Amino acid sequence: MIYSELTDEQKKQIIETHYVENKKSLADIANMCSTYANKIRRDAIRFNVKLRDKSEAQKNALESGVHKHPTKGTTRSENTKTKIGKSLIENWSNLDEKSKKNRKQKAKLAWESKTEDEKALLLRKANLAVRETSKVGSKLEKFLLNGLISAGWQTEFHKEQTLSNTKLQIDIYLPTIATAVEVDGPSHFLPVWGEDVLIKNQTYDTKKTGLILGKGMFLIRVKQTKDFSPTRAKLILEKLQQVLLNIKDDSINNQYKNRTIEIGDDDNE
Repeated sequence: MIYSELTDEQKKQIIETHYVENKKSLADIANMCSTYANKIRRDAIRFNVKLRDKSEAQKNALESGVHKHPTKGTTRSENTKTKIGKSLIENWSNLDEKSKKNRKQKAKLAWESKTEDEKALLLRKANLAVRETSKVGSKLEKFLLNGLISAGWQTEFHKEQTLSNTKLQIDIYLPTIATAVEVDGPSHFLPVWGEDVLIKNQTYDTKKTGLILGKGMFLIRVKQTKDFSPTRAKLILEKLQQVLLNIKDDSINNQYKNRTIEIGDDDNE
């Protein structure tokens, strides 16, 4: 087949058949027709054939087996995952406010572009996750609990305490140093479920803080503003353990005179 000798109608049919229907690349078609890819591209544009963008081309190449996915089928070590996660956090930290705002805007547009059914499905999944968390504890709570146990701390999980004749559950309690650790998700400081729920949660938190401090305990509040990630959780665990060691060391207790400490998951950003 000599491409230059074909009529426009024949060229158009070849491009539509192989590029549009069979998902062949422009280079593949050029090889079939003994010509070069840019010639096929120019003709495709001339015949009003919509060209695939880079993302679509890469997806098509992976699905067709032309290219192999660089990470599919590979298993990363925990150390590698941590390095990648820390790198992502550092990259975010180094972004200027304009770049961060642009990324947030893109995420907002991505949400707004979803259909109402897609939004409803995601919200239902989120509600189910929240209900499950209320029963067994959040991912971050369990991560911190396991980390503290592995480090040798004596812990009690979701231990019901009687404080001033009021029964309350403390997320993680360390009896040897009389310290309560509360992991506060976004619904404790953002109107995730509406203003009424936010006010109710904050009122309950204030009451709980007063009761814990009134019993002479230390209170560490872990403020979780972002989705759970093992890398971010490890950084929080490191900070939490340092605070616990400070509390355990009597000579350092004076730095926590009000006995309330807050650790945020955005301290490194």
